[in-house]
Amino acid sequence: MLPANHENQHVEWKESWRDEYLKWLCGFANAQGGTLIIGKNDQGQVVGVPNSQRLLEDIPNKVRDLLGILVDVHSCTEGELTYLEIVVEAYPYPISYKGQYHYRSGSTKQELKGAALDKFLLRKQGKHWDGVPVPGVTVADLSSAAFALFRKRAARSGRVEGDALQESEAALLDNLHLVEGAYLKRAALLLFHPTPEKFVTGAYLKIGRFATDEELRYQDEVHGPVLEQIEKGLDLLLTKYLIADIHYEGAGRAENLPFPREAIREALLNAVAHKDYSSGSPVQISVYDDRLLFWNDGQLPDSWTVANLTHKHPSRPFNPDVANTLFRAGYIEAWGRGTIKMIVECQRQGIPAPNYAFGAGGCTVEFFRHTEESLRQRGLREDLRRIVLTTQQIGEVTNSAVQQLLGVSKSTATRYLNELDRLNYLQRSGTTGVGTGYVLKGS
Repeated sequence: MLPANHENQHVEWKESWRDEYLKWLCGFANAQGGTLIIGKNDQGQVVGVPNSQRLLEDIPNKVRDLLGILVDVHSCTEGELTYLEIVVEAYPYPISYKGQYHYRSGSTKQELKGAALDKFLLRKQGKHWDGVPVPGVTVADLSSAAFALFRKRAARSGRVEGDALQESEAALLDNLHLVEGAYLKRAALLLFHPTPEKFVTGAYLKIGRFATDEELRYQDEVHGPVLEQIEKGLDLLLTKYLIADIHYEGAGRAENLPFPREAIREALLNAVAHKDYSSGSPVQISVYDDRLLFWNDGQLPDSWTVANLTHKHPSRPFNPDVANTLFRAGYIEAWGRGTIKMIVECQRQGIPAPNYAFGAGGCTVEFFRHTEESLRQRGLREDLRRIVLTTQQIGEVTNSAVQQLLGVSKSTATRYLNELDRLNYLQRSGTTGVGTGYVLKGS
């Protein structure tokens, strides 16, 4: 691993050696490996190490004795100055420094404690949080209604053999890999126990209808087995929280939800399947007139960015045992297509693509649509508001459509469309010229 010309995930600079820097070596070993350079200042300038020859022998011995690993220490020169490179490989098992576990994340080192340490130790053992066995719970403690729901859904999906669906609940759990030895896994309790919160704090959904960020109109909580939470949560969103636009097609009455039904379903399933249940926080769904936010205490896989979610990517579920059961029941796919499906469904309905955000505060999926009020609050004048809302309703507008909508000339329609393009409300769709279409920005 070659050092970079700046500090990053794999490189750290220190002007001189201190034994406390063994913590940094521990952090590299527990992450993806890295190089600690002794003899460079914070600007990356070589300042030299006067006792380099002694350190060449001392450092490997201290690392071996206190961390139990081997490192390569190289002596390098720049002009007349000498500096050291300590190269650490990533280790497949946990490395501790005096009983402490350190981890390199980005360009910082952190000591792992509590839930973060639990997850780290499990991962190093090739396990996940939802795969940990739980003593004191039996199949008889689980919900027969949740099993019936799973059997119904799995029979419809065709992803479980028919004979397996007719077997006992204990055999079904074993078939789904939700048992380890004589114990049920955490995933089994989440999915099938009538009150999973007895074992996992925050294992429920919280839904709120907001007028503004400060004004909550009403709220609901959805408890019970996660399989039932999905059904009840989706039903609440579609029937109580989201107000459909009603219009008539001939003699028929049609209702359009403000956000695509399938995209809402995918967002809910993603929030449930990929949540970090060790955090103790419920999945939170906030509904506004023009926005819909799904939040869970989750995180992206190592080295991923939000950009990975906007194109084809592998499926790397945070809770693989939960995700496998949801897949067998036909709720989710196993190809990592959920985030792309949300984008496609929004495009199909003519609204902007969802915003995906990850940070220390967890994961957020935000759907957004324009309303008369939201556009007015942004200072958009009436004629431009009408164009934006019409585009959102029908998916695409042209110059001639704007002329007809507002009763204006071709040149005026062109000016309006260019203004909305400049203000980032609309963008051209396809080639320019006669009949050029405009769609919502980001849709």
